[in-house]
Amino acid sequence: MTKKKDIDILRVTHLRGPNIWTYRPVIEAWLDIGELEDYPSNTLPGLYERLTTWLPGLIEHRCGVGERGGFLERLRDGTWPGHILEHIVLELQNLAGMKTGFGKTRSTADRGIYKMAFRTRDEVVGRAALQAGHALIMAAINDTPFDLKATVDELTDLVDRWCLGPSTAHIVDAATERRIPSIRLTEGNLVQLGHGAAQRRIWTAETDRTSAIGESIASDKDLTKTLLASCGVPVPEGTLVRSAADAWEEAQDIGLPVAVKPVDGNHGRGVSLNLMTEADVHTAYAIASEEGDSSAVLVERFIPGNEHRLLVVGQKVVAAARGESLWVKGDGTSTVTQLCDIQINIDPRRGESEEFPLSPVKPHDSDENKLELKRQGLTPDSVPQAGQKVLIQLNGNVADDVTDLVHPDVAYMAALAARVVGLDIAGIDLVCEDIARPLDAQRGAIIEVNASPGLLAHIKPAQGEPRAVGKAIVEHLFADAESATHTGRIPLIGVTGTRDAALVARLVGTVLHQSGKHAGVANRDGLFLDRRQVDARDSTRFDAGQRLLINRTVQAAVFESNARTILTEGLPYDRCLVGIVTDMGQVADVEDLYVRDQDALFNVVRSQVDVVLSQGAAVLNAADAEVVKLAELSDGAVVFYALDETNAVLQQHREEGGRAVFVRDSHIVLADGADETSLLSMSKLKPATADQPEAVLAAAAAGWALDVPHDLICAGLRTFDAAESPTK
Repeated sequence: MTKKKDIDILRVTHLRGPNIWTYRPVIEAWLDIGELEDYPSNTLPGLYERLTTWLPGLIEHRCGVGERGGFLERLRDGTWPGHILEHIVLELQNLAGMKTGFGKTRSTADRGIYKMAFRTRDEVVGRAALQAGHALIMAAINDTPFDLKATVDELTDLVDRWCLGPSTAHIVDAATERRIPSIRLTEGNLVQLGHGAAQRRIWTAETDRTSAIGESIASDKDLTKTLLASCGVPVPEGTLVRSAADAWEEAQDIGLPVAVKPVDGNHGRGVSLNLMTEADVHTAYAIASEEGDSSAVLVERFIPGNEHRLLVVGQKVVAAARGESLWVKGDGTSTVTQLCDIQINIDPRRGESEEFPLSPVKPHDSDENKLELKRQGLTPDSVPQAGQKVLIQLNGNVADDVTDLVHPDVAYMAALAARVVGLDIAGIDLVCEDIARPLDAQRGAIIEVNASPGLLAHIKPAQGEPRAVGKAIVEHLFADAESATHTGRIPLIGVTGTRDAALVARLVGTVLHQSGKHAGVANRDGLFLDRRQVDARDSTRFDAGQRLLINRTVQAAVFESNARTILTEGLPYDRCLVGIVTDMGQVADVEDLYVRDQDALFNVVRSQVDVVLSQGAAVLNAADAEVVKLAELSDGAVVFYALDETNAVLQQHREEGGRAVFVRDSHIVLADGADETSLLSMSKLKPATADQPEAVLAAAAAGWALDVPHDLICAGLRTFDAAESPTK
């Protein structure tokens, strides 16, 4: 027995795929609340006040009431600690910058034991939030201090370290909106969109279409300028130099003022602008040399105006942002660095992490800023006079949206620049006084082409309207698909049950292979590619299924699952085209997971039917009364199968115009309402296969649901031999 007013966390499981709780990954925790079972929230003095003081955002939790403040209503009226912990954990994740909203808590048959599940975007963060939530609720119950700020700071650090960056997450969210599945391939920002042969990959703003040659060209500023100029794109006059003396000589030839930059840099690093004196050019040369990897430095004509960043995706400009100069005003007592902190860095749009569109300004850490100050007779530690305006940074800080102002000629030049360099996604830096006028009308020029451009200035602009750049990137990646609604999916077939499920999976895989697809199968017999066994280990686990989904050669895949794998890991795919249920299994197989009766088992197995796509079908065993009940849960069609054509479920389903598969006179029959097609004689099958007719019917029904031509279904069934050992 746990001590009074304490909660024990008995088990924590990360369910990475669709599960009994939801379609999305969750963390499931088993809780023993001990004697707190006798103490709902309305019997614990001060609990409500402490929780709402620490976590005022709880008022936004709608809970089962369905409206704002719903959870607080439950908290006032009396609810149990497991439910309270669920909401605390969700709120802590929200405060840390990882927005989540789904959670559920259910009691078990054992007194004081609860299962609690909550949505998380990362397992490490979710587990840490659970532990922090446990500490918080115990402090609230026992009226002890709790350092919320330190806790949220720690969780925020974990979010920054483990979660997708905001740009990548924005693209993934756009894919999710279009119902394109995603798989994170590393702990970083490499993400797969879609499955198998239909997949695409992104790495923040780089894609599997991004040319390595294009990236190399973009990193060489001189080569980029040469190519752009040859195609009529306006660029600043300039040349390469290899010494400070040569830099000054070229600056005089070009005409002052000039800009000096590393030839192989990007994103504005090491760039000095508006240089007028020999000393400034020499200093700028040293800065550019140190920043770049090349021995050469680029000296260019300085282009007056504001810096702009145009984002090109595919062959069009989808967003544009404008930069501004940064100034501070002296007060007679503060240093330049202090003035930056109190006049610039106080801006809530500035921060160290990726979620902020603007970075803090630190004159001590920037040679470019030091040079700008030196030209004004100042250093970062100087104290400007009261009222004195000090220029900190001439250009940069690109964060104000101006997409709707871009002149068509400017957009054309930006898109042309990206094409000339060879980038499918590019950040085009240009300088002009007015983005609403053609560049040649104001001596504007494109000064840089960037691969892997930052997206935050467009997603979270400092001013102006956020742009749906993630949606544009997703549309670009799947633009050559069969239709505008293409979702990067391949046919996925799930098989759940304990009777014949492994055999059904391999039979369906063989049918798919005969139809001309590179088919993968993951079942208890192993992992198969085109009928060849590549791994003999039990492959019903989540990781084994993912191996098929990330394989670029796989055009269709079949997965075997059972109640235990659903309960402990979730399904390895988000949705399937066909879901097959052969039987419900036995309660005894999952009794240790608090599944103690047939109703509870039903709620587990239903996950296989819940994930069937609306354009797909559930293939169900009509001879199993519990399996038949799953039919009403399918978003897609239903195909029943049974050996006996007089089966009442089959007959009713056919009368309602449904499809059914059965055996008549030793022939497999496909029935669509009253229409019947004799598919194949059972005598044509290999003996060991024919000995398991229910599995054959399930596979035939799946092939039919997948629109595999009848002759190819027959070929798949005839060639499969259940007696053969898997071949490697």
